[in-house]
Parts: sequence; C-alpha cells; structure tokens
Amino acid sequence: MVTLVSESFGENSAQYDRARPRYPRALIDRVLAGLPGRSVLDVGCGTGIAARQFQEAGCAVLGVEPDERMAALAGERGLPVEIAKIEDWDPAGRTFDALVAGMTWHWVDPVRGAAQAADVVRPGGRVALFWNAFQIPPDLADAFAEVYTRHLPDHPMYQHGLKAGRDIYAPFLASTADVLRDTGAFEPAEQWRFDWRQTYTRDQWVDLAPTFGGHALLPRDTVAELMADIGAEVDKVGGSFVIEYATVAVTALRKND
Repeated sequence: MVTLVSESFGENSAQYDRARPRYPRALIDRVLAGLPGRSVLDVGCGTGIAARQFQEAGCAVLGVEPDERMAALAGERGLPVEIAKIEDWDPAGRTFDALVAGMTWHWVDPVRGAAQAADVVRPGGRVALFWNAFQIPPDLADAFAEVYTRHLPDHPMYQHGLKAGRDIYAPFLASTADVLRDTGAFEPAEQWRFDWRQTYTRDQWVDLAPTFGGHALLPRDTVAELMADIGAEVDKVGGSFVIEYATVAVTALRKND
C-alpha cells in the first residue's frame, strides 16, 4: 500500500503543482546561508515546487525524481531532471553544495538515502530535508473527518490525518537526525521550524485535498463525492478558513574531510 501511495502523486501532476503550498523564503535563505556555492540537488523533486524556489534564489538545481509524469512537468518548467530513486541514482562523480528534499524524504530508505547524501554533498555543504505540516481549525477538522468516515469507513488514515497537527513529523525528524549522525559524515543535525498561515477558499481546498497521499488510488466518483461534501463543510464556516502551517526541517552540514 505504501508503494502504491508513493507512486500515485503523478496521476494529476498539474493539479499537484498548482495546489500544493510553497515553502517560506526564510527556509530557502537559511539553507543557502554560508554554503560554498549554489549547486543544489533536489531529491524527489516532483513537479519542481521547491526547486523553482531555489532557482529563483540564484541556484543551479538538478532534480532526481522516480515518477516520469511529475518529472516531465518539472522539465517543461525549466528544471533538469534525472529519473531515478535517490537510493539507486548514479551521481557519476558529481557533488553539490546542498541536497534538499521537500515533502519526500519519508519515501526514501533512510540508511541508503543518508549514505547517498554523504557521498554527493561537498565538504561544508548542507543536507536539508523539510516538510509542510498543518493544523486545520479543530471544529472543521472534526467535520472533515466525519465526511471521510461516512464515505471511507475502512480508511482511518484520512479520518486521523486531518487532526494530526503541526507536530506530525516530530518523531521522523528525530530519527532522521540519528541516521545522518550515524553516517559519520555530518556535523550534529539541527531542527528548524517556520510558522506561517494561509487562507483557503472552498475551491482552493477542494483543489488541494485530492493531492494528499492515496486519493489518486480511489475511484474518481468517490473523490468527487468526498470533495463535494468537504466543500459543503467549508461553506458552513463562511466559504474560507485559515490553516496554521509549520515548515519543519532536519538539516546538517557536511564535515570538512
């Protein structure tokens, strides 16, 4: 099931690219601060959401992406992409000032991914793995969960995931920091957090929600019914609502050999 979910995001690459939130500029700037150069490897680059932000900051970015559909869209928008899982990718001797991954490292084998990072990040460079975690207003999260329970009683991931909040990635950040440490190649890892908020209209939310993991595996009629009822719940609170986001990162500098 995990593999099926991980391979489902490219079913509608354009919608994914359009609806998914970007990352705070403060994160981009902090990743790049003090690096020896501006070459960036974006792991699981998808449609290039994070990569384009690094390009806008003056970086030369190469994407690595296993989904050909997402990689094709990224390429159309100016990102060079190589098709591979990072664990199997051949860097051909290339190294980078930063390795980044936005909303993707949880799909990577942690030990093999960390070993690859140790090989391709230059001394003094940085690995930065980050996620957007969010908190829906509690009453609305309860209403959304009830909709999913009604339509998908056998899929508890949807009912509970909407209530997970901005600390959902905390255990994963800690375990990832441990794996980076165990390579022996990195300085002690740090955890960063950037809090921000975004207002969603009804239409914006029902555009975003189907890009969450697993929706593409459901029958289209089921998704349409879900989104109609989710939209109705947004209408009940006035047609829009505010989400509290936390962009969280685990990051470490490559030791100078």
